[in-house]
Amino acid sequence: MSDDPITARLLRQAMPIFTALASCLLVMTIAAALSLGREIFVPVILAILLSFVLVPAVRLLRRLRTPRVAAVLAVVLVAFGSLLGVTLLIVNEAANLASELPRYQITMREKIAALKEATAGSGTLSRMLDMVQEIGTELQPELKEQPVTGEAGTLERPLHVQIAAEKGGLLGTLRTVAEPILHPLATTGLILIFTIFILLQREDLRNRAIRLAGSNDLRRTTAAIDDAVGRLSRFFLAQLVLNVAFGIVIGVGLWLIGVPNPILFGSLAAILRFVPYVGAVISAVLPLVVAAAVDPGWTMVVAVAVLFVVVEPIAGHVIEPLLYGHSTGLSPIAVILAATIWAFLWGPIGLVLATPITVCLVVLGRHIDGFWFLDVILGDQPALSPPEIFYQRMLAGDPAEAIDQGRMFLKARALVTYYDEVALAGLRLAQEDLARGTLDWERQDEVGAAMRTVVGQLGGLLNLRAKPRDPRRLKDRLGNREAAAAVAAVGADRAAATVVLGSDDLLPAWRGPAPVLCISSRGPFDEAATLMLSQILGQHGLASQVVSLAALRKGERPPVSEGIALVCFSYLEPISLSQIRLDVRQARIALPGVKVLVGFWRERDPSSIERLRRTISADVLVTTLNGALDAALGFSRKVS
Repeated sequence: MSDDPITARLLRQAMPIFTALASCLLVMTIAAALSLGREIFVPVILAILLSFVLVPAVRLLRRLRTPRVAAVLAVVLVAFGSLLGVTLLIVNEAANLASELPRYQITMREKIAALKEATAGSGTLSRMLDMVQEIGTELQPELKEQPVTGEAGTLERPLHVQIAAEKGGLLGTLRTVAEPILHPLATTGLILIFTIFILLQREDLRNRAIRLAGSNDLRRTTAAIDDAVGRLSRFFLAQLVLNVAFGIVIGVGLWLIGVPNPILFGSLAAILRFVPYVGAVISAVLPLVVAAAVDPGWTMVVAVAVLFVVVEPIAGHVIEPLLYGHSTGLSPIAVILAATIWAFLWGPIGLVLATPITVCLVVLGRHIDGFWFLDVILGDQPALSPPEIFYQRMLAGDPAEAIDQGRMFLKARALVTYYDEVALAGLRLAQEDLARGTLDWERQDEVGAAMRTVVGQLGGLLNLRAKPRDPRRLKDRLGNREAAAAVAAVGADRAAATVVLGSDDLLPAWRGPAPVLCISSRGPFDEAATLMLSQILGQHGLASQVVSLAALRKGERPPVSEGIALVCFSYLEPISLSQIRLDVRQARIALPGVKVLVGFWRERDPSSIERLRRTISADVLVTTLNGALDAALGFSRKVS
């Protein structure tokens, strides 16, 4: 490092640029390595994913006291034998379909002619049909030789010129013939060998992964890896079972409809469904084309379309949530981006492997601290916590999103719970920025105004009797990831959240027009917290009024001065205990016999809260709106 301060300062300023360039270079290097090493990486990745699927079967045989080597070999041979059988079946069905295609040409020509006649008035559609017919003619395997008239009026055949490649000898011919056969066999052999050794050395590989992840906390690392392996195994096995069942249903449905080669189309549907979002749609194209070629009418085409339209939503939106949750844990953008990247690097096989590989990366990011950014980039969990989202929307001057979040929240939880867990926590973040000096006066007023807008809008959405709901099902019901995460992050509503007192339930001293006086300390954030408190008390049967401490010190009186039974001081900003004691003492002097509640909206342990309560001589000191509501209801309610 240079001793020159100017050079050092320039290096510090340039460091982010160097870091960005190094990151880009690293990404490009990894992408190049993945692309160039495709022949090595693809078999290894397929073997790893296949091992996740086969692990439960190996464990089952091990519980039956089968030796490890025998269990692994039996499971792998059965799996690869099944895959080989399916592959041969698909090849045979594809060959049969290819041999039958010439029979369907007449039907397709008649349908195209009928469509052209029916759309004679539509120039665009007619030209499209002409283009399809011309392409079909060009693709015919046999070329018709047209005679040409010569100068003497005689018919002459055109002269065909064919350029043939030089023969490469016996070795070249053998390589040309053998390479298309040996390459898939070699890849399959590599996958077979890798799968066997991964299953045989599973514990050793796990220990090495623990060492790489960090062996300082073996308990945490072991639990994380076991959880990740278990989740991935269940996910891949469930996805395999679901896609195979989907292919079987499609194949049986096509057979009942009468589409030729239903086994081929069912197998392709099962394989293509591993491709996210568009796989099922792609698998429907070929059966639709064949149905249109086979059936002179349109009944078979409509039946095939209805089959896919009915079966895919049932599989995707009904069965998938029951098997492995609503989604893979990936954000939709991440799924599409991953499919694009892996297809670019590895071709069609990359498109099939995109989702499983990305799921592995997300699990890695969730369990290993060094890869946390993978979960943020690719996962479907909100990047910010609900309080951070709330505060960020306030900073942006966009309370509408926070209001929508609150509305979604209120479908499952009470308003007081939302204020405590989200809004009040967001106010604390704002207060921390204020204490650091990062919020100027203008921005403070803007944030305070946005918060008051949120409180005012949510005040009319009372949900006092929210029933507890399963957090795992909240995303489907709420339709908002941030709101669902907020609901799932908090516990059940407290008992006071469902209580609404009537006039007959109150003590005589609490039956005035505004028995509760809520006093805000200073600043827009204290005012917002006080408005929340006043609103919650009013919705539970305790009418209240809000005034600022500064207004009272100027000699202003509350709108309703008579019948006050409870004074609530609201403090969000740090303030001295002597000032709080003075405020409480003045309240007791002005209103003899009044109950005093101090809301100190900062997180503290119960022992320190009790010490503070005795120090400031308040009847009760609370740190949450739920606690304030409990105390106010306890003071005001008749004893039955």
